[in-house]
Amino acid sequence: MWLRDPFKIFYKDTDFQIACDVFNGNSSDLNNFPNGGFKYVKSNKRTIWFYKFWFKSRNVYPGLHEKMKLKMRLLSTSYFGGFCERAEDFNKVSTMHANCCVGLENKVNDIKLLLEDWNKYMALSENEKKQSHPSWSVPQLCR
Repeated sequence: MWLRDPFKIFYKDTDFQIACDVFNGNSSDLNNFPNGGFKYVKSNKRTIWFYKFWFKSRNVYPGLHEKMKLKMRLLSTSYFGGFCERAEDFNKVSTMHANCCVGLENKVNDIKLLLEDWNKYMALSENEKKQSHPSWSVPQLCR
């Protein structure tokens, strides 16, 4: 769910950016548990090559990503949260995803709740937004 314009937050010098289920604070660390459900990819020769390579041999050559010269970053869950690791600061969050949730009914239920939480937050005055500390009511079924 897009809550704010995420394009302002993407790294400018990066070809491929991907959301995480869990983020350790270092956007270059591949141990962040990337989640392929939300990606931002610049179309250029490197990313076109990358997708062709990935499609043809993603399981055959593990670890070969270092030879691609692809600039890859993992996105902070502070801005690109999900039900595995929520973006806690409503003043920062841009997107929330339910990729780690199993079952369509569970996802639909919890995304509706997420939207209710967001609408309550957006109904606050600017001063109330700065002073309040809202929290998500999700996940509920996505546990």
